[in-house]
Amino acid sequence: MSPLPNDSLALVLLVFVLGVKHGFDADHLATIDGLTRYNARSRPRMARFCGSLFSLGHGAVVVAIALVVSLLSGSWVVPEWLELSGAWISIAFLTLLGLLNLRAVFAAPAHELVRPVGLKGRWLGRLARVSDPLGVAFVGALFALSFDTVSQAALFAVSGAQAGGWQHAAGLGLVFMLGMLLADGANGLWMARLISRADRVACIASRVMALAVGGMSLLVAAYGAARRALPGLEAWGEGKELMLGGGVVVVVFASFLLGLQLARRDVRPLGA
Repeated sequence: MSPLPNDSLALVLLVFVLGVKHGFDADHLATIDGLTRYNARSRPRMARFCGSLFSLGHGAVVVAIALVVSLLSGSWVVPEWLELSGAWISIAFLTLLGLLNLRAVFAAPAHELVRPVGLKGRWLGRLARVSDPLGVAFVGALFALSFDTVSQAALFAVSGAQAGGWQHAAGLGLVFMLGMLLADGANGLWMARLISRADRVACIASRVMALAVGGMSLLVAAYGAARRALPGLEAWGEGKELMLGGGVVVVVFASFLLGLQLARRDVRPLGA
């Protein structure tokens, strides 16, 4: 985790990119996939918006954390251990999620969609199977109560408070939520589209996205670990957070669009 830029526009853009990147987190994808599948038959219209509802609940907690931290920031600074431990926890989770999602691609039968693999969703149990909008938003809110999300929200909340008080911190929380809403909302619509059809191209599309998410998770984890092992690389990365974060988002989003384009093609169903 790196210090955020002091320039207001750069800070807003970086927080937005962090929100989009957070929305493409494998845990988000896996949980939205599960919620969409659970509601696909009984409530198909709502199923398409599971990603957006999840993101709104998640973002509401992020904004609340940003407000609380900004109000306390006059007498509290982000401790070094929080940044360091948050970074290594994120690296460990990204590595595990990357490996699990790549394994899912190669383990899935050719005629089946690849389901994203997550870790946090397994802790929710029956809470991950809800069929009302408030319930889906509540699941998203629970996801925000994790060390990586809290530490990230605390970092940009302190930066926002230093730039102009709690209003700026809350504004950054909303910007983060907007970026996450874009990614999670699009992912929910995409999942509903794939689930509604059973053809070869839909299977290919799910593999494209899973490979992109798994591969980028491993690359981001490797870069984070290398920065802490090689001081020269850390110095090179200073000031490039927006470019690097944007690069990750572009690669994953391009894969998402490719998968969406494949899923729209009209091909014969499996077994036809």
